[in-house]
Amino acid sequence: MLDSRVVIFSGHYGSGKTNLAVNWAINARTRHERVVLADLDIVNPYFRTSDSSSALSKSGVTLVTSQFAGSNVDLPSIPSGAESIFDDRSVYGVVDVGGDDRGALALGRYADKIRREHADVLLVVNMYRPETSNISGAMDILREIEAASHSSFTGIVNNSNLGNITTDIDVLNSVAFVNKLSIASNLPVMFTSVQRSVYASLGNKIANLFPIDITIKSEWKL
Repeated sequence: MLDSRVVIFSGHYGSGKTNLAVNWAINARTRHERVVLADLDIVNPYFRTSDSSSALSKSGVTLVTSQFAGSNVDLPSIPSGAESIFDDRSVYGVVDVGGDDRGALALGRYADKIRREHADVLLVVNMYRPETSNISGAMDILREIEAASHSSFTGIVNNSNLGNITTDIDVLNSVAFVNKLSIASNLPVMFTSVQRSVYASLGNKIANLFPIDITIKSEWKL
């Protein structure tokens, strides 16, 4: 779906961007010899790529994350080694960026490298989250992230879901909303990510489907 060597996922808290980044990196490993996933989410200590470190390791994906990830220490910290994603052209890079303008500040330091690499910078949208349940709210988030990161989005990912209770109807109902956001932002919808449990039932109803596994921290499982 994407031709660039570096893919960056950003969006509001609860959009599912971290889980999507993990799935994308694991999938990319089937096509690329070296895949590095960098966690630049320096603000949110709750949903971290490090929670999926075992699955990433088994797939051969190298994880670059803050030394404080997974600890009780909540300090903004850009992980060492993140530069390699942009500087080492033998690497296929995936980047998870913190939500809203405060989280996107970390990406700003790489703005020149992002433009040089023609990276895909994708806005991950979940219309079932209150802050992005309408076009105005989603556009506000888009503008905040672009201003803070000094980078422009190149596309949208429809990641609308209700966690493990998501149905194919929920996904289908999100298509019109994301298409409206595409028109408002003048950005293409690059793909729609869906749980594997509903992937087959959607068939040819939605273009460019990307199946994902949704992971939940064990202490949050009901």
